This record gives sequence, C-alpha cells and structure tokens, in this order.
Amino acid sequence: MLIQVLGTGCGACKKMAATVEQAANELELDFEFEKATAIDRIVAAGVIATPALVVDGRVRVVGRGLSLDEAKKILSAD
Repeated sequence: MLIQVLGTGCGACKKMAATVEQAANELELDFEFEKATAIDRIVAAGVIATPALVVDGRVRVVGRGLSLDEAKKILSAD
C-alpha cells in the first residue's frame, strides 16, 4: 500500500502525516509512506487544498485533518 500525504509542510500537514503513519503502524499494514511538499506533485494529484491523503493513487481526504480513528477507517477500507 502506498500512502501519501500531500502538503506544503504546514502544521496541519505535519499532523496529518503523523496521524496517518501512526494509524498504519497500529493496523500493522504493509505500507510505503511518502510526504510530498512540491506544489507540482500536489497539483498533479488533482489536489487543490492541503493537507491531502492519497492511498494507492486515490485521493481520500482533501483540505482538512483527520482523527486517528478516521485514518484507521480509511486505511482499512483500501
């Protein structure tokens, strides 16, 4: 599973990255984790607001943070 957090490095982006990585670890998923901060990569993903969560190429969350439970639900669904 490829998990990507897209964002410019703001506090909300860093918090999402930490939350999502914690959720994936707690779920004991086999995953690769990437943080993308380059605007061209964010735009190429079709994201117009950050932070954003992309799982296996599918945009799942845009423009808002998420709780640990929410992150676990999203990661478990894929």
